[in-house]
Amino acid sequence: MKVIVDADACPVKDIIIKLCKKYEIDTIFIHSISHIPRDEDSYVKRIVVDNSPQAADMAIVNYMGKDDLVVTADTGLAAIVLGRGGYALNPWGDFYTNENIEELLEKRHFHQKVLAAGGRIKGPSKRKKSDNNRFSTVLDNFLQKINQITTK
Repeated sequence: MKVIVDADACPVKDIIIKLCKKYEIDTIFIHSISHIPRDEDSYVKRIVVDNSPQAADMAIVNYMGKDDLVVTADTGLAAIVLGRGGYALNPWGDFYTNENIEELLEKRHFHQKVLAAGGRIKGPSKRKKSDNNRFSTVLDNFLQKINQITTK
């Protein structure tokens, strides 16, 4: 199992690195060329893709395998991950599941229609420390369970 991160706008990269190191889980950050980080952590494998639409998503899909975890805020990508037998978690600590993905995709489609018609959609509220704490707890619990399964 590995953790793959849609890293361009991911606000929880430090948390992911810390927890993946703790459980010794391979970690891949996929960035577009315009989002290359200044700070490097040698534990993380970094893959840089071009700026074309969906380049990072396609790289994530190509690198992921069954039972891998993808951290992304992209509902469309999450649907593909689920379809390929992976796990998908957003940066607020919510798992995308087969039970909730259809509703989330419908909401995404509705928002796209509103925007295309010139409307406005309220974005996510400002990130709080509690958001990071929740994400950290959820990811830690997930990785702990995976670690227990794989070490038996």
